[in-house]
Amino acid sequence: MELTNKKLSMDEFLKIREEVLKTWPTGEQVRDLEANIRYALSVPKNKNFALRLKKAKHDQQVLTQPRAGVALVQDLIDLLRYLAEEGEADLLPVTIDSYTRQNRYENCELGIEESRRLGRSMLNGFPVVNHGVYAARLVQESLDLPVQARHGTPDARLMSEIIHAAGWTSNEGGGISYNVPYSKDVPLEKSIKDWQYCDRLAAIYEENGIPINREPFGPLTGTLVPPSMSNAVAIIEALLAAEQGVKHITVGYGQCGNQIQDIAAIKALEQQTEEYLSKFGYDDVIVTTVFHQWMGGFPKDEAKAYGAIANASVTAALAKVTKVIVKTPHEAIGIPTKEANANGLKCTKMVLNLLADQKAYMSKKLKEQMTIIKEETDCILNKVFEVGNGDLAIGVVESFKRGILDIPFAPSRYNANKILPARDTYGAVRYLEFGNVPLSEELKAYNRYMLEKRGIIEKRPVDFRMTVDDIFAISEGRLVGRPSNFRK
Repeated sequence: MELTNKKLSMDEFLKIREEVLKTWPTGEQVRDLEANIRYALSVPKNKNFALRLKKAKHDQQVLTQPRAGVALVQDLIDLLRYLAEEGEADLLPVTIDSYTRQNRYENCELGIEESRRLGRSMLNGFPVVNHGVYAARLVQESLDLPVQARHGTPDARLMSEIIHAAGWTSNEGGGISYNVPYSKDVPLEKSIKDWQYCDRLAAIYEENGIPINREPFGPLTGTLVPPSMSNAVAIIEALLAAEQGVKHITVGYGQCGNQIQDIAAIKALEQQTEEYLSKFGYDDVIVTTVFHQWMGGFPKDEAKAYGAIANASVTAALAKVTKVIVKTPHEAIGIPTKEANANGLKCTKMVLNLLADQKAYMSKKLKEQMTIIKEETDCILNKVFEVGNGDLAIGVVESFKRGILDIPFAPSRYNANKILPARDTYGAVRYLEFGNVPLSEELKAYNRYMLEKRGIIEKRPVDFRMTVDDIFAISEGRLVGRPSNFRK
């Protein structure tokens, strides 16, 4: 079947499904789609992820969600209960292990066996495909909060079948955001098709009375991604999902660090996502937002790490995002303890509560940054549609070939890796090298001007050394990577 941005018919979906369910033996557990839907209908509405986000958006409440996942079922249940009770989490994740993300289920089996033998998790997440639907249902039934699968999987079709049949009502990812930043050799044609299946599956549940939330992964590589590029990808994945019938979409953004730019980016993302969905006739889609706390290098010092978490929480609160993905004070060390994970949640919740009645008002600088981001995003998206002759899926593949879409520092060989970002003197992320990203000459001049201003202040050339310094800056306690001899 050739790639096209067209809703899968039920016959097409079921034909693909036959092969998907044969991928691993636990696929047989979810063969009866009607029985899966009946089970999902029995899950209490208070545990529905999409409905909880919809309510939070209406109430202008910012919800908290951690990252968490371990190898064994009861250990996962205990961990998530702890984060709900002690960490006061509003939403719960199940982070899926790296082997599952690459569909290496044989390796998962070994990891499960080792975890049982040693009495501790030997996988960096929960191997849901190996455990199967009955174990996944036990997880959901043991918790009082909505559950989402968070992973990083280019081909999440079997995983999606299992989680939705288990009553998990949210699935993160997309054909771009869970391919290009995560994998080296997966063609975009394949990952887009595979995620069309995941989206169509979510829509089938929706059509049968079970709202399912879909969330493209906003931060991408999480390293100095210009807001217009991450926003463009998020909008594209929202449109691809909506074509398959998805009605609840959460678009995300990873903190860059300059508060005005971050708030502007989130507001621009929500507004433009709704505008593009409406433009293409998807008027009944509910759009919510997620803000990811800093995804780059973290300070090793625990007190400084709390500072980074609190700083991100302020931005989330002022921007009035629907939810925030919370980091831990052990971020620089490795997989956190449950206590550290809960402490990151409580730190975030405290800041959100203190700022619950405050918001960022539309200042001249905020409006300016929203305008810049929107114009850059429109330049990118217009070209994607142009090179695809109006077909978004084809346009995505062609745009990556030409470097119109280009994600900094991504491992995929299908990514041009020609753009280079850097911070301006205020910490906002700009394009240092544009590659083939089709910004107007005015927008290019603006990016150059902002970086040259930093160069003059720091008395150094505007080049890749700025980028390198910026990558390591926050782990060293600064936002902008100033030269060692810099004196303000």
